[in-house]
Amino acid sequence: MVNILVLHGPNLNLLGEREPDVYGRVTLPEIDAAIRKHAAENDMKVRIEQSNHEGALIDTIHENRKWADGMVINPAALTHYSYALRDAISGAAVPAVEVHLSDIHKREDFRKVSVTAPVCIAQICGYGLKSYIMGLQRLKEIISK
Repeated sequence: MVNILVLHGPNLNLLGEREPDVYGRVTLPEIDAAIRKHAAENDMKVRIEQSNHEGALIDTIHENRKWADGMVINPAALTHYSYALRDAISGAAVPAVEVHLSDIHKREDFRKVSVTAPVCIAQICGYGLKSYIMGLQRLKEIISK
């Protein structure tokens, strides 16, 4: 069994309502259900958390660093400026995959820069909900080696 921490950053609780032309109509509960289903079918145990607060995300990483074999994280807007979150990801010392629903490289200039990606083993973006599933699969491949 592989233990995976899944973190959703700020404003992702509004998915399905917020900018559906960018993020689609899928809701966060629908994403979480798909993650749980995929995990159950692939010998993974997941803990899923969402917060609009940087410190809460950091605390969750710290609290789960010894339980988790890996992490899938959508830092949302924190992607572009949170060195504290970057340090928490790095300090957890587990492989992490950064995911985004939209393709951040095809959006506004400020969104093209990720300060968290350099401490992750991969960045997957632009596939909607499937970005999370691809992130889980990538982690499973790395951890199972």
